[in-house]
Amino acid sequence: MRRLPRAFYARDALEVARDLIGCLFLFDGPEGRVGVRLVEVEAYRGSIDPGSHGYRGMTARTTVMFGPPGRLYVYFTYGMHWCANVVCGSTGQAAAVLLRAGEPVEGIEAMRARRPAIRDDRLLAAGPARLTQAMGIDKSQNGASLLRGGVMWFAEDELTKGYRRAEIAETPRIGLGSGKGDELPWRFVVPGHPYASRRS
Repeated sequence: MRRLPRAFYARDALEVARDLIGCLFLFDGPEGRVGVRLVEVEAYRGSIDPGSHGYRGMTARTTVMFGPPGRLYVYFTYGMHWCANVVCGSTGQAAAVLLRAGEPVEGIEAMRARRPAIRDDRLLAAGPARLTQAMGIDKSQNGASLLRGGVMWFAEDELTKGYRRAEIAETPRIGLGSGKGDELPWRFVVPGHPYASRRS
């Protein structure tokens, strides 16, 4: 299992998003290690993307999103949920990839404890808010390094290569609303995967 290097993240968000499919996302948290294999993500491309938090420039909320790449951008949404993004591209671009869904592969008992109402493991991390809750991610991880020495990281293994060789669907992003880039096919998902937020 190989931790992804800085160079992986220092690319266009569309390239990073597609290549994250099948990767492991791991977090050595206070209650032990948890991890998912990513099956669904969305790319956001800064000043050229009306759906991006960085579209209108840097704010106190979005500073982390502007780089450097290889960090986690965590934001609060709908007054109740945390969502996690991988910062990518070049410093100053506000490029990121939203982590939409993953298949739990490590620390599943801890994930179940964090989401006690869920009776089907396929729903533990099937959605951006569900994924962060299952993994114990909140604002304290905003800006966390994903590089060597950090407690959060992405890695690839032999299964990752299989995902990359197989079909990966490119669909419009979810829940943005009209005029916010909702028509752009920047959502990447394994078609029909049972752990995705919705079937494609």
